[in-house]
Amino acid sequence: MNRNVSRPTTQAVGKPKPTLRRRTHHSIVTRVCLLGEAESTLQYELLSRETAREALATYDLTRPFENAIALRTVSVGAAVSLLNDLDWYLTRFVDEALVQEPSVSDTEWLSRSLATQLRNGDVEPAETAEFCKVYGLERIDAADGDADDADGSDDAAPAGGPPYRLVEPLYVRRTGGELPAYDLRDVEDTLVVRVTEAEFA
Repeated sequence: MNRNVSRPTTQAVGKPKPTLRRRTHHSIVTRVCLLGEAESTLQYELLSRETAREALATYDLTRPFENAIALRTVSVGAAVSLLNDLDWYLTRFVDEALVQEPSVSDTEWLSRSLATQLRNGDVEPAETAEFCKVYGLERIDAADGDADDADGSDDAAPAGGPPYRLVEPLYVRRTGGELPAYDLRDVEDTLVVRVTEAEFA
């Protein structure tokens, strides 16, 4: 009897391991993206200051767009907490802080204010879609990259730099589940940021 009981117990302990591995997906994470002010070089401004550098030290930083820094964290709560820790620097060097939360959308971003409301339970994921700020995505060509290099910036597109810059945003309201087309200029793609009603006004 004891042998028969021990066999299924051993199997039950062993079974969850592959299940846990399958449930651990690197893509199911919250993302943060900081868009630098036009007159600042964001990566330099943040990483040259000890407090900001230490706050970002545990993250793998990437540059998805010109003068922008992105990272991945575990939840919208952790993302908002990080932004709060960096608030002094965000006020001075960041034009906008964005959060992408998979439970809301895999492709659209949230403004910092909307992410905070979501974290606090003041708004449900389904209630975040109506008001949006749509950026155009413009490819950075080689000529732009050479000009940036001459200015000493490390945000040029060639040699591993970001291929796109974000250009003038268009505020739009989603109706019937659809967003109006971005029409401020010809762009290769767009980036959608969901905002609060107050930010939209």
